[in-house]
Amino acid sequence: MELAAWLIFLLPLISAVTIGIGAFRSKPISAGISIAAVVGSFILTFVMVATGSEFPDGQGPSPKVSWLQLDGLSVDIGLKIDGLSKLMLCVVTGVGSMIHIFSLGYMKEDRDFSRYFAFLSLFIFSMLGIVLADNFVMMFIFWELVGVSSYLLIGFWFDKPSAADAAKKAFMTNRVGDFGFLLGILMVWAAFGSVSFDILEKEKATALCGLAGFLIFCGAIGKSAQAPLHIWLPDAMEGPTPVSALIHAATMVAAGVYMLCRVFFLIEGTWAMEAIAWIGGITSLMAALMAVQQDDIKRILAYSTLSQLGYMVMVVGLGGETNSDYYKITNVAGTDAAMFHLTTHAFFKAMLFLGAGSVIYACHHEQDIWKMGGLCRQMPRTYWTFLIGTLALCGVPLFSGFFSKEAILTVAYKESMPLFLIAVAVAVLTTFYMTRLFLVAFCGEPRSKHAEHAKESPVVMTVPLLILAVPSVVAGYFNMHAPDPLILFASVIAVVFGALLANSIYRNATDDPLPVRIGFIARAMKARFWFDEIYQWFIDKVQERLAKLADIIDRWIIAGLLVRGAHGSTELAGRVLRLAQTGNLQTYAFWFAAGLAAVMVFALS
Repeated sequence: MELAAWLIFLLPLISAVTIGIGAFRSKPISAGISIAAVVGSFILTFVMVATGSEFPDGQGPSPKVSWLQLDGLSVDIGLKIDGLSKLMLCVVTGVGSMIHIFSLGYMKEDRDFSRYFAFLSLFIFSMLGIVLADNFVMMFIFWELVGVSSYLLIGFWFDKPSAADAAKKAFMTNRVGDFGFLLGILMVWAAFGSVSFDILEKEKATALCGLAGFLIFCGAIGKSAQAPLHIWLPDAMEGPTPVSALIHAATMVAAGVYMLCRVFFLIEGTWAMEAIAWIGGITSLMAALMAVQQDDIKRILAYSTLSQLGYMVMVVGLGGETNSDYYKITNVAGTDAAMFHLTTHAFFKAMLFLGAGSVIYACHHEQDIWKMGGLCRQMPRTYWTFLIGTLALCGVPLFSGFFSKEAILTVAYKESMPLFLIAVAVAVLTTFYMTRLFLVAFCGEPRSKHAEHAKESPVVMTVPLLILAVPSVVAGYFNMHAPDPLILFASVIAVVFGALLANSIYRNATDDPLPVRIGFIARAMKARFWFDEIYQWFIDKVQERLAKLADIIDRWIIAGLLVRGAHGSTELAGRVLRLAQTGNLQTYAFWFAAGLAAVMVFALS
């Protein structure tokens, strides 16, 4: 198992390097290497889980390697294998394998096919590094590597200006959150003298834990796209659709939630928990409202991801006691519920994104749902799998999303009634916008020539959909619990109400009637509450003026007054003193005598 653990981690890196250095220019060979690596990692993960291999008390799968030795800081490289990391390994490698296979069909005509698979392998390697890291420094390194590889994938079509801009936006926005993450790590090191998770878990909490925990959470705000750093995620749709599935479903955006669960011992019982819960709740509600008025099929799913991530972050912040020990992560229900929903969400959201990719592929890259319609007849396999994903996301009973959503609602109901009400409202909105998407895109009559002539996607693209449909239904049964009758009633009513409301509005609609009915509210949701405009105004009106002021201070005060002034005054003093250097001995004797007399007068007085 020691070798297996390292191979899970290193196989995607070997794949990325092999393809990246150009050893294989052939499309089939490049894809084969990449797929073999991620599938191999998945098989090894499955074997590890099936055999119950676990290394408690910080004992990694192999001796730790000393990597960095500084005064007061020792950093080792080792892999942390426990229930939490094994669960996440299954998600990353399992969903990643399906996305790799789907990409064979979706990207087959792309001229940079090999480069695409090299970047995919690099991304998977980076994500596995976060999952298996046993200390903050190692996690932060791979955290940044995920940022770099996501930049490469989002901007994969870099000759397209919107894709290049989206990649830069994602990269820069995440740097803001990562700066807070780095400050939090430094604060933890200063307080405890260690960055190892195993050592820190045994330390007693200090007054700094709340602030350090919140700063570390800033990294999750960026990576998991929580407000106010959520603006990059919808623009990330400019990348290839399988990339959207990889980033939005199982890997990058889930990294923030995973990190919170991994370091929960740091924030438990501090003021940071309440802040985390409210940021997650507000993000969840805000993103759900934004999704209601989006027309791009990928952007609807992107805002849905934002909303569901808010769910997960909220429940981590709420905490709460639990009697369940299924995951054996911590003794807090919040992290159990968050990881449960992260797992089920990864499967059905990946399927939804790949289903959207199948639709876009069949409709000649049309993404506007109002230019689709009637696809249920032309694309039966995509239709049925998309329906399963929609039902799971809405939390319809018997589907996986129902059980994980119930776990979140249960914790929210016990810990915070305001956040419970927000969670129920989000459940209504989720059902509403997903029913809207499904009815407009798949039902009715075709509303464009592309939709009218659409055909089912190739088998290599539909097989991953069918495989992902299975855990989208059954994954929830691995952590069944008896829900509170009141919570169950509220959940079912939310689903029914949202579905009926959307059906009454969009059943036979040829365009969206909401802008006419609710006016300004609809415009606000469609404009994403003008967050991008507000940030742009801040940059234009505030940041640029501050930059000009800083330039003036630097140019005229620092460089001018201080630097040039000091230089000028020194030069002037030198010229004045040079006048005294006449070379005449009598003059020197006179000034010496005068100076000596002055000193004597001063001393006697």
